[in-house]
Amino acid sequence: MSRKPVLGIQPEVIQWARTSIGLPIIDVAQKLAITIEEIEAWELGLSAPSYSQLEKLAYSIYKRPLAVFFLPAPPDEVMPVHEFRTLPQTDLENLAADTHFQIRKAHVFQISLKELFDNQNPSTDCIWRKIKLSLNRSITEQAETIRAYLNISLIEQAKWKNAESALKKWRQAIESSGAFIFKAPFKQKEISGFCLIDDQFPVIYLNNSTAKTRQIFSLLHEFAHLLLSQNSITKYNLNYIESLPTAEKRIEQFCNAIAAEILIPSADFEKQISSILVNIEKLSDEDFADLASRYGVSREVVLRRFLDIKRVSKVYYELKAEEWAQQKKEKGSGGNWYSSQNAYLSDHFAKEVLTRYHRNVFSLEQAADFLGVKAKNFEGLEKAILKGVAS
Repeated sequence: MSRKPVLGIQPEVIQWARTSIGLPIIDVAQKLAITIEEIEAWELGLSAPSYSQLEKLAYSIYKRPLAVFFLPAPPDEVMPVHEFRTLPQTDLENLAADTHFQIRKAHVFQISLKELFDNQNPSTDCIWRKIKLSLNRSITEQAETIRAYLNISLIEQAKWKNAESALKKWRQAIESSGAFIFKAPFKQKEISGFCLIDDQFPVIYLNNSTAKTRQIFSLLHEFAHLLLSQNSITKYNLNYIESLPTAEKRIEQFCNAIAAEILIPSADFEKQISSILVNIEKLSDEDFADLASRYGVSREVVLRRFLDIKRVSKVYYELKAEEWAQQKKEKGSGGNWYSSQNAYLSDHFAKEVLTRYHRNVFSLEQAADFLGVKAKNFEGLEKAILKGVAS
C-alpha cells in the first residue's frame, strides 16, 4: 500500500480536526499505529499523511468528510467550550471524543430540520415563545404551568404501564410543543444529555445508555434549560452539582427542581406520603418502587423528593442512589437494530423525511442520508418508523 504523502492538506486543518473532537495526539497515534512525532509533523506542516491514513483519520477517528481535509483553512465551527456554560471550562475541554461527535450530530440535525421544514417550526404552539422560566419565581407554579401546557394530567400519568411508555409520552408531549428530541448511546456515561437552543428548532439530545427513568428526568431537566434560553450539557450527579461554581450550581439545582416538580408535583406527593409516619430510611425498596411507579420515575427521583423535604439524610440518599444504580442496568433483549435507530430519531423529524420521500421530494439516497443510514437499510428503518406511528 502506498505511503506517499497526500498533497494539498493544510497543517492547521489537520490540527483542527483533532482538537475539535478532543483527542490527544497520543490517542491518534495509537489508533493509526504510528509515532506521536509523525502526528506532530503533520500538524506542523513538515509532512503529511498517506491517502490510506487520511481515510482512516476522516472516517474512523475524526468522523469528518474526506473533503474537509482539503479546505484551505479550518471551517468556522463553534466549539463546546464556547457553546455551553453549565459545565466548568476544564470539564468542557476534557469532553470525550464521542461526546464531541454527538454534539456535532445534533448541529447537523438542526441544519437538516431547517431544510426539512423550510426554516419554519411546524408547531403552532412553540412553548419557549410563551413560557420563560425564571430562577426567581416559584418552582411549583412554573412547573404547573409547563405541565398544563403539555396537557399531561396526573390521572393520565398514573395509567402509564412502565418507564418506556412514560418516556414515549413525555417525548410526544414535548415534541408537540415544538422541540425536537434525539437520542444516542453515549460512550461518556456520566453525560446524561444536552440541549441546543434555537428560535425555530431547539434540540434535546439524550444519552440512551442510561435507564429509561433517568432519560425521563434528563429530558425534563434539559427542557428546563431550553425554557431558560440556555445551551446545556449535563452530568447527572448530585455531588458533581455541589462542586460547581455558585451561578452554575444554582441553575443546575433549579433545572433539577423543575424536572422533579413536573414529574412529581409536591401537592400530590405530600398527599401520597401523608400516611407514612415511620422513618423514611426504614422503608423497603418495594415501598420506594410503588411510589415511583405512580409517577413513572426512578426510585432515586422519589428519594430525592424526600431529600428535598428533609425526610432523609444526604448520606442515606447517596448510599441508596449508588446501590440502586448498581442494580438497574436494564436487561436488553438484544433488540432490533431498526427499532433502536428509530428510537434515536425525533418523531417529527423522521415522519417528515418519510413524507417527503413518498412525495418524491427526496430520492432514496437523500432520505437515507437525512435519517443517518445507508440506502440499503432505509426500507427496514422505514418499517420501524411506520410501526412506531401505528403503535
